Amino acid sequence: MKKTMIYSAFALIMSASLLTACSDEDFSADAPKDWAGTATFFTPTDEAGFQTYYNPAIGRCGDPMPFYDQKAGEFKVLYLQEYENNATYNYHPIWGVSTKDGANYESLGEVLATGTSSLEQDAALGTGCCVYNENDGLYYIYYTGHNPNCANVEAVMRATSPDFKNWTKDNLWMMKGDDYGYSTVDFRDPQIFVAEDGLWHMVIASNLKFAEFKSVDLRTWEHVGQFPMIWDRMCECPDIFKMGNYWYMVYSEGYKASWSRKVKYMMATTFEGLKACFYDPGANWPKDGHEGVLDSRAFYAGKTASNGTDRYIWGWCPYRTGATIHDKNINVGAGGEPNWSGALVCHKIIQHNDGTLTLGEVPAMASKYSNNGDASVVASNGYNGGTLSGNDAYVLYNRLGAHNHLSLTVKTSNNWDRFGISLVRGTDSDRYYTMVVNPEGEDTRKVNFEQEGSAGKGFIEGIDGYNFARPLDNTYKIDIYTDNSVMVMYINDVCAYTNRIYGIQKNCWSINNYGGNISISDVKVSQY
Repeated sequence: MKKTMIYSAFALIMSASLLTACSDEDFSADAPKDWAGTATFFTPTDEAGFQTYYNPAIGRCGDPMPFYDQKAGEFKVLYLQEYENNATYNYHPIWGVSTKDGANYESLGEVLATGTSSLEQDAALGTGCCVYNENDGLYYIYYTGHNPNCANVEAVMRATSPDFKNWTKDNLWMMKGDDYGYSTVDFRDPQIFVAEDGLWHMVIASNLKFAEFKSVDLRTWEHVGQFPMIWDRMCECPDIFKMGNYWYMVYSEGYKASWSRKVKYMMATTFEGLKACFYDPGANWPKDGHEGVLDSRAFYAGKTASNGTDRYIWGWCPYRTGATIHDKNINVGAGGEPNWSGALVCHKIIQHNDGTLTLGEVPAMASKYSNNGDASVVASNGYNGGTLSGNDAYVLYNRLGAHNHLSLTVKTSNNWDRFGISLVRGTDSDRYYTMVVNPEGEDTRKVNFEQEGSAGKGFIEGIDGYNFARPLDNTYKIDIYTDNSVMVMYINDVCAYTNRIYGIQKNCWSINNYGGNISISDVKVSQY
């Protein structure tokens, strides 16, 4: 009896402390959480599946293969399904989702299975593309068959379907790199399009070059040659298309270095001119101020599709590993290779008057995040009537949800002011995560990723953005979308910055100033 009474008293004391305390460890599963009345750091977890930046409830998305299905009136985005524990040889079946707007998805499940043994060329599947041929009424998937047990580790293969449901692999056809003088190891990622001659063309990524083939019927292919190339790195996931008066090639640099492993593009007024861009890339970079880079290092394997009006690009944002949120948020693979696979991220491609490209928000995003949230100030320093002044000035806003749209306008007082937006921040945080809009010169800006706070590491190598022009009026219209740990920030239709930041949900966020002063207006939060 005595032990029971002591235990009961102890339980009451502990319960009372849980109700009144507000530190991270006191937000236990059984304690009531005073979300509105507290602003301390909390450790949340991601949902099983992501709804906007699509991630299946089990596994992750690898290289996307989008196309617009005119018969169904929707985009279909195929991808390589990644599991935590893939089979030794038979892995990466092609799965898919459908979407009409790039913001809402429906799973199609498995579209194309792997081979059934460790001896088949397509024991594992790799990236490819899907097209529809009106002449024979068939869908074609051209894909990579990967098997280190075969003489050709990678080869191009195909499957067809009359209804996009029942697929037949063409086991009598295969394209091998060494038959045309290309690598037996790197011969992958076929992409098909119609060129200026009206024929189907297929471009395949090989070691340090691109192979080109052409066809009249999508079945018999003639080798055209290779793109003239002087680079010393592998370029993956080629995607060629015409938009307006320009030809474009989007590709992913597979070189394992923080400055290079990004999605980029080349442009020219003709297809033949586009092919020549890789012979002297320094002279042929798009005149966009950032050497054709489209996003940060947390957006990879980007490929596009158009419905005839808008063109969108899908890539994956890598997951990260570590024992804690803070470990994962700085484990970005700096100087090496980030983790492979993650969540699908979709952007709209914006074509400017000079033909250069940037990425912007998908129009359906704003309408999806339609529930008005709260943007209440819970703490500040150097903040007065919408103005932040001085070093370490900030304004901290109340907690976010799992899916957030933050919109705001920042105007700097001069051409050198530096400001940032922080996530995963609490009043007691010794570490939090900031996208710093950093002056790289009087007329140039770049988004730097920093772990700030007394225990913060500072600048995180390998996940910074690219150079973009300072707005002439020093006004930055900023939109940030989050879906669990995936975050995308857009600035003035000239900068898209994707990142994986764990812990956004149920934590506060802030706008910061670093010397000088900035004015803040139109701060809004919406959710779904």
